[in-house]
Amino acid sequence: MDENNGKKGRKKIERQDMPVQVAGERIRNFFEVALGFSEEQALLEAERCLQCKKPLCIEGCPVGVRIPEFINAVKGKDFKESARILKSTNNLPAVCGRVCPQETQCEIKCVLAKKQKPVAIGRLERYVADWELARKTKGVKPEKKSGYKVAVIGSGPAGLTCAGDLAKMGHDVILYEALHVAGGVLMYGIPEFRLPKDIVQAEIDYVKSLGVTIETDYVIGKILTIGELLTDRGFHAVFLGTGAGLPLFLKINGENYNGVYSANEFLTRVNLMKGYEFPDWDTPVKVGRKVAVIGAGNVAMDAARCALRLGTLHHLQKGKEAPEVHIVYRRSAEEMPARAEEVEHAHEEGIRFDFLTNPLEIYGDDNGWVKGMRCIRMELGEPDASGRRRPVPIQGSEFDLDVDTVIVALGTRPNPIVFTDAKELERSKWGTIVTVNDDGKTTMNGVWAGGDIVTGAATVISAMGAGKQAAHDIDIYLKNRQL
Repeated sequence: MDENNGKKGRKKIERQDMPVQVAGERIRNFFEVALGFSEEQALLEAERCLQCKKPLCIEGCPVGVRIPEFINAVKGKDFKESARILKSTNNLPAVCGRVCPQETQCEIKCVLAKKQKPVAIGRLERYVADWELARKTKGVKPEKKSGYKVAVIGSGPAGLTCAGDLAKMGHDVILYEALHVAGGVLMYGIPEFRLPKDIVQAEIDYVKSLGVTIETDYVIGKILTIGELLTDRGFHAVFLGTGAGLPLFLKINGENYNGVYSANEFLTRVNLMKGYEFPDWDTPVKVGRKVAVIGAGNVAMDAARCALRLGTLHHLQKGKEAPEVHIVYRRSAEEMPARAEEVEHAHEEGIRFDFLTNPLEIYGDDNGWVKGMRCIRMELGEPDASGRRRPVPIQGSEFDLDVDTVIVALGTRPNPIVFTDAKELERSKWGTIVTVNDDGKTTMNGVWAGGDIVTGAATVISAMGAGKQAAHDIDIYLKNRQL
């Protein structure tokens, strides 16, 4: 078969659908929704890749995964080689294969996307990563150590990526995590049904196998400052990847009533503190009969779908109907920032979407518990600075939404504690760190930063890309220092 006939044959293979739990069953459990490709599906999907001479898909990947190469290895059933290619640039492929927005990054660049569905790059990445995790392979440590020490603060996707890459380069790396387990938002923010925690732990163990030391329960800014790491502890460089864990609120009346959560608190209780396994784990999470989640990003989808599951389990055990969960968003469906797949799953599970709706006030009963929310209808006006059409209130359209639980998912800002005694670090009016180049170098000598602490709340893969760029720049800095 010549090359052209081969490409025509590949174009006739339809994109493989990901097997998933049935919606009516999955709202009663926290098991993973997407079940992953079978080997047969992975091989068929790999056949669809055209192996372009100039692969545009790589340009769409923040960590530069060599996409055609790893897929070609899948096609030849050489899964070990495929995993090696993946991990040459990506320390967390099993995570990325599950939560990255491939549809707006690598897959949107796929040549097949011009006339049909793109290659399912993310699903193939997940298949290969899971294949390798099942065999518990370890990273290869560098034979020669550089003699330099780097402190990485925060063990989320940016910190894990930066730490892993620096260790591969031969540097001694200590990663400091404020919580009692490593993983950052991968552990406390993303639900079990989207990203199982044993998968995250396996990826963390891989980073540790590269030679990274992880210190938990270690709050930088309180136990030690950034300056003390550079002076008293002998570190030659520091990377800040502490994310953005300080939640934003609406600043409306009633946000202090019982039954109002920030999405951060709610998801941390559910995920990190195992609230979904209550009473086996001692973390009760109260979810009422009618829940409103304010916002329409991925965090809002996660909070709504967790609330639905918790409420369903609780109410059905008592012979009551499943709860009613609303997404309340002041713009329309077209402006939602959440991944299309997460929105689709939310719709399938029965989440209700109240578009062009803005909360004005939360009101409660005499005991201080939420009993409803006053809202107003919106219409879209001219585009604002973000490029999205600005929502404008419709006068006289106020109405009451009957809810007893409110979860606010409007975004986050960096926690300021890490900046203790770090006056040289320039910060924006939003509290994020200002960097002086695209590699994350800050205004404080010897300090880099990346991920949500620089950009504000964004995606896992963008944080990983920032960690990767910073590691490269730190390596150059240390080598120049050596010279």
